[in-house]
Amino acid sequence: MSVAVVVGTRPEIIKMAPVVKELEKRGIEFIFIHTGQHYDYEMSQVFIEELGLPRPHESFRLESSNPASQMGEMLIKLEKALERYRKPRVVLIQGDTNTMLAAGLAALKLGVRIGHVEAGLRSFDWRMPEEHNRRMIDHVSHYLFAPTEVARRNLLEEHVWGEVFVTGNTVVDAMDMYFDKVREVEAKVMEQIRFGEYALVTFHRAENVDNPQTLRDFVRILRRSPLPVVFPIHPRTRRRLQGVRALG
Repeated sequence: MSVAVVVGTRPEIIKMAPVVKELEKRGIEFIFIHTGQHYDYEMSQVFIEELGLPRPHESFRLESSNPASQMGEMLIKLEKALERYRKPRVVLIQGDTNTMLAAGLAALKLGVRIGHVEAGLRSFDWRMPEEHNRRMIDHVSHYLFAPTEVARRNLLEEHVWGEVFVTGNTVVDAMDMYFDKVREVEAKVMEQIRFGEYALVTFHRAENVDNPQTLRDFVRILRRSPLPVVFPIHPRTRRRLQGVRALG
């Protein structure tokens, strides 16, 4: 195999879908690996199916939910998977999750080139684990696919050694590619919403939901909303809300 495409979370599946489709269109042989970081069916597998992506060649079941332990598990399993397919020439990764850092480090240790899709984005907020991940990935990648000129400038200012390309954001390609399907899903969702006017809210980031007091504050704000609130709830947020309820 010449290319490995690694995903592990819902956003990565969506954003890498156009890349996978283009590889298929060009007849480029690749392996498709899902690390299992998002293990819930509604958070991962359903997107692979609905976006018409091939079944992953490798799909992991992680034993731990602890981020550090998950990283270790993914490193071990990714190394074995890449070796099993005779070490592809390049590993394509996207974004800034633990999956992407594990894939980047596994490829680096095996001497496989790394292509980082959505390189160069910066929040400059060191409280975010994603900020650590994306910076480390950028500095070990051979090919950096920046979505914007600002992202390219961030990379050049940090003196990354890989080659930088401005490519645009694959999520835009995904929207163009799946627009009709999105409209179909939208119609089904809207059938369930009984309100003419409403507020759409979702949150799941650790800094928003892991602290019980912060989470309580979010709930208080939602309760005071002058509009009905439609809240597509993330599994992480659901677990934390159950914990807050138990605490009283």
